[in-house]
Amino acid sequence: MLFATDSLDGIADGSITVAFRRWRTARARPGSVHRTPAGRIGIDTVDVAPDGPWTGDVLVTIDEHPGTRAADLAADLGRQLLPFKRDVRELKELGLTESLEVGSRLSPRGRAFLASTADR
Repeated sequence: MLFATDSLDGIADGSITVAFRRWRTARARPGSVHRTPAGRIGIDTVDVAPDGPWTGDVLVTIDEHPGTRAADLAADLGRQLLPFKRDVRELKELGLTESLEVGSRLSPRGRAFLASTADR
């Protein structure tokens, strides 16, 4: 993990206990330990906030049609197949979906995320 130099002292002395990072793929997992110049830090929780106007639509569609081929879901959303599949892979890397023999379904984290965004 890369932290700004001015944050390292706060991490080392415990005055900084929360960090927000934006990564292409989820690397932090609850319970994991990362080495930093300030020492080793443990990851307690990870909040996932995927962005993009497509996120909610894709999650809802997968939730409503688990086990459906990506080509069919993409067609239902009026999306091209390859960009749609890339978005679904991103959601899987974030732990929001799980692959099935055919298609995907929401993971428990995906269901929780979808429920938390329903009120927004």
